Amino acid sequence: QVQLVESGGGLVQAGGSLRLSCAASGSTFSINAMGWYRQAPGKQSELVAVITSGGGTSYADSVKGRFTILRDNAKNTVYLQMNGLEPEDTAVYYCNAKARAYYWGQGTQVTVSS
Repeated sequence: QVQLVESGGGLVQAGGSLRLSCAASGSTFSINAMGWYRQAPGKQSELVAVITSGGGTSYADSVKGRFTILRDNAKNTVYLQMNGLEPEDTAVYYCNAKARAYYWGQGTQVTVSS
């Protein structure tokens, strides 16, 4: 079992920055990838960014060049550094871990005002 706890959401003006954190606990040795998804009201869930245990990263086209996913293996924590935020980035952001099963955090709200 893997437990994920997210933090760092909030309200920010367009053009601003936020940093989300996702701390993993439990069977963290079994995790081979972690990522961030988001879901805006009335829209489908979207994969934002993912990082593998080897450090490989992938991003949604809509956030490339603005968001960076980082992983601190010593702390079992993944971060999503979000710069140049836009109102379209407003959503609930969920941390995800892929191990023998998929695990999810509780979600953190990000609101970007215009």
